Amino acid sequence: MKRLFALRLPPPPLVARLLGVGTVAVLVALWWLVTRGATPETRIVSPVILPAPGEVARSFGALWTERGLAASIAATLQRVLIGFGLATIVGVPLGIAAGAWRVLDAAAAPVALFGRNVPVAALIPLTILWFGIEETQKVMFIFIACVPFVYSDAVRAVTSLPDRYVETAQTLGASPMQIVWKVLVALALPDIYKSLRGLYGMAFGYIMLAELINAEHGLGYLLSTSQRRGMSEHIILILLVIAAMAYLIDRFLGWLQRGLFPHREDTE
Repeated sequence: MKRLFALRLPPPPLVARLLGVGTVAVLVALWWLVTRGATPETRIVSPVILPAPGEVARSFGALWTERGLAASIAATLQRVLIGFGLATIVGVPLGIAAGAWRVLDAAAAPVALFGRNVPVAALIPLTILWFGIEETQKVMFIFIACVPFVYSDAVRAVTSLPDRYVETAQTLGASPMQIVWKVLVALALPDIYKSLRGLYGMAFGYIMLAELINAEHGLGYLLSTSQRRGMSEHIILILLVIAAMAYLIDRFLGWLQRGLFPHREDTE
């Protein structure tokens, strides 16, 4: 027990999983407790505000068949994959170059700082002005919102490498390009991948904003229409679907990370 509550010491993996499952179980039990009752008057919380777990579960059929949940999931994933993929294709090479040649980082620093700190909601009217209200706007919104973070994290991954690796390669006669590709990129790639894994979750959250504008499908669109129709059970169910998707995607990316970089210990 003393080891379990030691400062900064992580619990054993099995204990950590049990604690997580226990927390979820307690939350579900509290949810059931405050929403139990045959009529709204007998409940602690009104079903308009918080429907019971059983009511949420029973609404899944209508959400799937009548409101096109599968099509919305596919539309959201497609937009995030394309937009974040573009941000990765652009941001990672630029970040590696800026980390290797710091003069490039100094030149791009003001733009990257502005991009990281601009309110993401402010990009909605800008991308509508530039790209209209169709699919291109949603993809480019994700791209513009994410590329400053992808770039900055790639720069940080390269610049945080100890100088001794570069000095050793220079001693062995490596050219600048050889040092970049065979030393800096090789050593920084695990940290870049780990950063992209976290930023993908951020992009998955950003797309909900873009899907409020002229979308026929998408999880953000379903949330918006559920709110307008007062379908609180569908709102909760969609949020649970989003959480489950985010967890499964993160586990998949973590599995890839362990396969790509087995020498790294911080793959979780």
